[in-house]
Amino acid sequence: MRALPSPSRITSALAGVGAVALILVTSACGTRAPETKPTELPPIIEPHEAYTGPPWFRDVTEASGVRAACRNGEEADQFTILESLGTGVALFDFDGDGRLDIFVVGGGYFDGPTKTDIKGHPCKLYRNLGNMKFEDVTGAAGLAGPWWYTHGVAVADYDRDGWPDFVVTGYGRIGLFHNEPGEKGGRRFVDVSEKLGLRDTSWSTSAGWGDLDGDGYPELYVCHYTDWSFANNPICKGTSAGVPRDVCVPQRFKPLVHALFKNDRGQGFRDVAVEQRFKSDGYGLGVVLADLNADGRPDVYVANDAARNFLFFNRGGALEEKGIASGTAVDDSGQFNGSMGLDVVDYDGSGRAALWITNYQGELHALYHNLGAEVFDHRSRLLGVGAIGVHRVGFGTAFVDLDNDGWEDVVVVNGHVLRNPAGSSPKQQPVLLHNTDKEGRRFFRDISTRGGPYFQAQGMARGLALGDLDNDGHPDLVVTQNNGPVVVLRNEAPAPHPWIGVKLVGKGNRDIVGSTVTIDLEGRKLTRFVKGGGSYLSANDPRLHFGLGGGKVKRVTVRWAWGESQSWEATEPSSYWELTEGQPTAKRLPTP
Repeated sequence: MRALPSPSRITSALAGVGAVALILVTSACGTRAPETKPTELPPIIEPHEAYTGPPWFRDVTEASGVRAACRNGEEADQFTILESLGTGVALFDFDGDGRLDIFVVGGGYFDGPTKTDIKGHPCKLYRNLGNMKFEDVTGAAGLAGPWWYTHGVAVADYDRDGWPDFVVTGYGRIGLFHNEPGEKGGRRFVDVSEKLGLRDTSWSTSAGWGDLDGDGYPELYVCHYTDWSFANNPICKGTSAGVPRDVCVPQRFKPLVHALFKNDRGQGFRDVAVEQRFKSDGYGLGVVLADLNADGRPDVYVANDAARNFLFFNRGGALEEKGIASGTAVDDSGQFNGSMGLDVVDYDGSGRAALWITNYQGELHALYHNLGAEVFDHRSRLLGVGAIGVHRVGFGTAFVDLDNDGWEDVVVVNGHVLRNPAGSSPKQQPVLLHNTDKEGRRFFRDISTRGGPYFQAQGMARGLALGDLDNDGHPDLVVTQNNGPVVVLRNEAPAPHPWIGVKLVGKGNRDIVGSTVTIDLEGRKLTRFVKGGGSYLSANDPRLHFGLGGGKVKRVTVRWAWGESQSWEATEPSSYWELTEGQPTAKRLPTP
């Protein structure tokens, strides 16, 4: 969340993992120079596009039945850095009825006579009833708690039984919840963390699943943040004049070693980083797993706060850290950033995976163009990203083709981490960037005024999950806010072009993170990547959405992670299709 001008020193460590030989070379942070004063920033520039048409998003929270709120304990006035991170949200079909359900991470608070007992607010599960209506099934699904101080959520079928499970991160522990048949029908979740040895007593933030060693079972990468505790809770002066205390910056604490849990074929987990004394210390806030070098295997990119970001290329089960060498560890001035949210996208039709990262106040969000040969180029200024200014603190983010023109646009939700920030405000507006053509190249134009009332209001946003909640081919948004209600936004953007949706199923329900889907149209190709993690503390719709831009689908090709390529031709638009590895026929899915 905070970036400083002097880069940190890189140190390396190797970690073997038995026969799997997971080798991880990581970075450590050195001494940092004082933070650039926010008062030196230019005046705030808000979106100014003149737009009088219908809003592209409608806030349907009140009518939806979603009544969740995310809390951070700020009311105790402890000014802890724990309060700054917020919580996430996940969209997944937990009961197999074809509709995306919503899981909301609850956060926490401080209790006891001295307000130093760290406790958790309840997480919530909402079942999708159709037509943007939801019911609270938290208790019936076995998720009534008790909960700890929670932050993030990541979804995967860790045991390959065909049902999505999820892990919840937070302060002092993580929890793995297995999707099982309910006693009276339906589905319920059982905490199997202790049973399977998935233990983590550090401060965990974002997490991401992906099969890193090719056995079909997904590993779990867990980001860790700092060594803060109430025994290590310094009083930090505010950045604004006359503010005696505010939330501390992360560099007042030590970064923590991240965790990498090896999945032993769904029967247990081992933190191979701990076993091998893995030295991956970074203020980890975001992680995404996807095939970044087109070799058919999932790689790992980690967004660190006030430190260089990590890029681990997968060498057939061995991970090699190449953040500096690839050009993705720092920005275009050679400085590390305060990074939070992230996504992977083919924004320009090259077929290659570019990286997108949201950053702290005073920094540009980063768009790293993929040049091939495992080299990236920071192109935020060239592509117009700088037009939104540098006064916001970006968190949840996602690429989505809002108008089905065949080019993916960007959504970013924002909110400061300080209570009284200088040169900015605690509550901030979200941003929409439209991927458009400018003089024969791609360019991102700020169209936030088209977003509707939510995009014109100030908020303290954190998590963002993207998914088609009503199966109409227009992906919707769910946003979490610090000390505020969860917001459900229905996508009503004018979209005159057809679309197609793809749900991938691996052979034997094996994990498919790292797969790549290409649609051949007349005259161009569209590429999407199957990802684990992404955004910030949140999990998106696992289905892939393609706006077709008026083109006709000639062929859909999947390059399966750790497998072969396979093509299908009978896939009509305006439908979701299930593509199963090894099956020659695509299955049209009903849209309940």
